[in-house]
Amino acid sequence: MAKMEERLDKLAARLDEINEKMMDPSVVSDRRQMSKLGREANELTPIVDVYNEYKAAQAGLADARELMNEDDKDIREMAKMEIEELEPKIDDYIKQLELLLVPTDPNDSHNAFMEIRGAAGGDEANIFAGDLFRMYSKYADSKGWKLEVTDAEDSEAGGYSLICFKITGQHAYGTLKYESGSHRVQRVPKTESQGRIQTSTATVLVYPEIDEEDFDIDMNDLEIETMRASGAGGQHVNKTDSAVRIIHKPTGIVVKCQDGRSQHENRATALATIAARVKEERQREIDQKNEAERKTKIGTGDRAEKIRTYNYPQNRITDHRIGYSVNQLDRMIDGRLDDLMKALQMADQKAKLAGESLS
Repeated sequence: MAKMEERLDKLAARLDEINEKMMDPSVVSDRRQMSKLGREANELTPIVDVYNEYKAAQAGLADARELMNEDDKDIREMAKMEIEELEPKIDDYIKQLELLLVPTDPNDSHNAFMEIRGAAGGDEANIFAGDLFRMYSKYADSKGWKLEVTDAEDSEAGGYSLICFKITGQHAYGTLKYESGSHRVQRVPKTESQGRIQTSTATVLVYPEIDEEDFDIDMNDLEIETMRASGAGGQHVNKTDSAVRIIHKPTGIVVKCQDGRSQHENRATALATIAARVKEERQREIDQKNEAERKTKIGTGDRAEKIRTYNYPQNRITDHRIGYSVNQLDRMIDGRLDDLMKALQMADQKAKLAGESLS
């Protein structure tokens, strides 16, 4: 508990420092800095409030124990009652603080961008990418989230070689961020006449939408092109050069948006998307420089490099990171993912308490 109190003292001092900074006229006039400090204060305040209540209870307990040495029987009886009340309350405060101190990702409350690509397995991989897209679509619908496709490359055999979309909703990124990685499917393809089971993969990448004040991408680093949209999206897409492709020259990241109703709408979506992608890439580079133990989210899509397996013959879905395995693939591929998402969040919380992380 001594180490935890030392950490909490530092957080309380940091909150005091933030509150002082937010009264500084030079900071008040800086909208971006005020916003960042405000978010940090909002994260620290509930922790420090509980810590202050814990310290007050500890002080009361110490006083009550002192009173147990008094000669007056009534005073000792009152002190005993106070001790019996405060001891379980302090235990509750400790449990609350342990949970509050689990590191949180400031992006958890943000909307999410997702990309799904057919990987190893040819046509079957693209079909599986389409199945995953429908699974996430149905899950988003069950949560009351809005899903907006920004780009899609249809596969002739069905599904998608690539589909990109944005999910808007409360805690969308915090819920879906564990989906990044290689997903493996084992089933008999419709085109397989001999009934042989094939293994294929699709890769999923999830990254958060960034706040407008964090949009610090240098426009000189971008190459912006317009072109005629193709594929699904309505008859209008073939009439004008409404699709927008943006290349971030320093990283080579490419984003294309074509499903908006106008070039202006596609440009705005593409800019927001590439800003989020570039920020994600910068964070990955920082983690590497700091030698952080951070697994690459998406990998290469190789069959052996998997986070989850969808076994159709046995109706089984297995998440290999947390040892979660249930014979409910039919339900989950239909978008009923809440149990799995909660299991991943709980496992991540335990991992963070141990100084590790799933995502």
